[in-house]
Amino acid sequence: MRIAIVTPAAIGTRKGNRITANRWARLLRSLGHRVSVLTTYETGKYETCRFDALVALHAMKSSRSVVRFRKACPQARIVVLLTGTDVYGDLGGSRAAMISLELADRLVMLQPLAIAEIPRKYRRKASVIYQSVEPVRLKATRQRRQFRIIVVGHLRPVKDPFRAAMAVRALPDSSRIEVLHYGAALSDGMRRRALQEQARNPRYRWMGDRSRSVVMRALVMGDLCVLSSRSEGGANAVGEAIVMGTPVVSARIAGSIGLLGRAYPGYFPVGDTKSLSKLLLRAEADRRFYDRLKAACDSLVPLFDPKRERAALCELFSSTD
Repeated sequence: MRIAIVTPAAIGTRKGNRITANRWARLLRSLGHRVSVLTTYETGKYETCRFDALVALHAMKSSRSVVRFRKACPQARIVVLLTGTDVYGDLGGSRAAMISLELADRLVMLQPLAIAEIPRKYRRKASVIYQSVEPVRLKATRQRRQFRIIVVGHLRPVKDPFRAAMAVRALPDSSRIEVLHYGAALSDGMRRRALQEQARNPRYRWMGDRSRSVVMRALVMGDLCVLSSRSEGGANAVGEAIVMGTPVVSARIAGSIGLLGRAYPGYFPVGDTKSLSKLLLRAEADRRFYDRLKAACDSLVPLFDPKRERAALCELFSSTD
């Protein structure tokens, strides 16, 4: 098939939507499809419909592309992948997002709890495809003098990016905890705050925007990964940490519960610095608790197998519904 993938994330960025688009393109090409990754679908660029299917990442932001594609290619398939800001942000009040859901042949969620967030009449179209992680073969040489916390995420408000830094400011001198934060500052204000936090907090280092290989190496050398986001559709960082063998501590949000399970022991209330601080100290000091986190995460590794995502994509574009 000739497939167009539309993502609002610009070429060259390492935002989640662009990462997902590029990974899907790679997997779909491995299945024999011809794939183009676009930021918008513009009918004026094509005299006739040259695609058999459209994948639109973000129901609201890609809505115009969905409408244009349906008019230009009425017989082609449309798949809409709902992101975190769709499911837990824009969906309820966005007419554009609802148009995308109406026109789509299939809807894809990144974790199962997201299905309950869409109107009931569209749920028959929905399926879950977990974001896979291609493991990087690195030898784990964790630093035993420090208990290293890895934060992976760009600096923007929805990520609550400084929660881990705030949680370690007043730890006792006996603690070996340090926080390494990987991600780009998406505003001047966030950049200034990161630099200020680093200057006054000896346990915090902002590492900036780094390549995937650097981040994966950091995860394999880390002791714990913290996800402090206020909202996620199903964070890729969770899967990356799990595949690299690093247990996760997460804000109790639906996007993480859908990946880690309701009974997972490593949650803290959203925005609760004190609770996160206690959880980090417990993970550092209580080996049995740390091993529980590790065992729970290790059991989830198969969810993020690229073969599983590839098979799901194969089904998505071969079924006749």
